[in-house]
Amino acid sequence: MNALDTLAELSGQMELEHAEESHGEPAKSACFTPKEQRAAFVHPAQLPNGKNIKLLKTLLSSACERDCFYCPFRAGRDFRRATFKPLEFAELFMKLNQANAAEGIFLSSGIAAGGANTQNKILDTAEILRKKLGFRGYLHLKIMPGSERGQVERTMQLADRVSVNLEAPNTERLARLAPHKTFLEELLQPLKWVEEIRRSQPAYKFWNGHYPSTVTQFVAGGSDESDLELLTTTNWLMKNVRLKRAYFSAFHPIRDTPLENKAAVDPIREHRLYQASFLLRDYGFDLEEMPFAQDGNLPLPTDPKVSLGTTKPKREAAGDQQSQSA
Repeated sequence: MNALDTLAELSGQMELEHAEESHGEPAKSACFTPKEQRAAFVHPAQLPNGKNIKLLKTLLSSACERDCFYCPFRAGRDFRRATFKPLEFAELFMKLNQANAAEGIFLSSGIAAGGANTQNKILDTAEILRKKLGFRGYLHLKIMPGSERGQVERTMQLADRVSVNLEAPNTERLARLAPHKTFLEELLQPLKWVEEIRRSQPAYKFWNGHYPSTVTQFVAGGSDESDLELLTTTNWLMKNVRLKRAYFSAFHPIRDTPLENKAAVDPIREHRLYQASFLLRDYGFDLEEMPFAQDGNLPLPTDPKVSLGTTKPKREAAGDQQSQSA
């Protein structure tokens, strides 16, 4: 495969990774065609400052040693894998950037030879883009499970945004979804490190003199968790590690995975989770005020802000329009 074919292979499933969508809903892929008439998958995205850009969302590699039950890239699944070398990807992106086909990057990867080794590949790519090729645009880098603290710090120095996918709200639920990942040590700990580093180091040491924002993603309904569980963890992260936003990806089954026969989750549930998380983040509502049903889930037919009403001055805007910032 040439570089554009590799990009098409690696970016084809990235609608599963929500990043910088502006309205709490996944953005639809837009296909920008370079002169070679090959497709590069770029998504319309909104940055934290409100600016709209064309964001290339891709993996560095779809080879993965983990066997997460829901994931199309899981180990043992029969499909063609593809991998970029850091320099190869960086040079391809810069061609797309110079052609105005892509303005920013969301870069993740499958895990091969451990999370620390994979994080080094992501860092090598970012170093080439920033230091060798002079890219000063938007860069969202994934922190891999098993990354070391020093790698987290260097990722923060190169990126505008960093993220760790928790996937599930707690240890028990993660075991049903990704049994070989550890919730506290591999996933939650890097988010804590990000906040510790922000608190202990001056902003000028980071990209463009700003601390990177932090986000995470959950597979909503993948482990039969309740909305209460998801929002409890989200609320804790916002208060304790300054999480900018939680993304929620409604579970849908992937062929040739252990969960291929599990029913898809109604996308409306995903939307209600976004609405509730914005009420917690932006309008001062407490978790206890959310209109959960007895099963711990938000009612699907009703916008939670309609159920709540508004009683405090700072909440008045919630009755008219919720925040939609990325």
